[in-house]
Amino acid sequence: MLYIIFLLEGLAMTQIQFTPREKELLVHKLKEYFNNELDCEIGQFDAEFLLEFVSKEIGVYHYNKGLQDAQDIFKQKVESVTDAIYELEIPTEFSGR
Repeated sequence: MLYIIFLLEGLAMTQIQFTPREKELLVHKLKEYFNNELDCEIGQFDAEFLLEFVSKEIGVYHYNKGLQDAQDIFKQKVESVTDAIYELEIPTEFSGR
C-alpha cells in the first residue's frame, strides 16, 4: 500500500478536459435536459459555458468522491489479503495463537 501512496504522491487533479466529441455529446445532453425537463431552450454557447462551469466548480466533488470510493475498495481488498495471509500462518509459541 505504501508503494501506491508513493506513486501517487505529487499527483493532483488537473482541469477536466474533454475531447471535441465528448464535449459535443455533453453539450447536446445539457441542451436536451433543459428542453425536456425545464421546458427551456438554451443555445450552444450557453450550454458550453454551463458545461465548463459544472466541470470546473462541481466536477471536483465528483472527482473526490470517486477517489474516496476507490480508496474504500482498496482498503477492503488489502484487509482481505491480510486476513488470507493470517489464515495461512502456522501457530507457534511466538504467534500468540
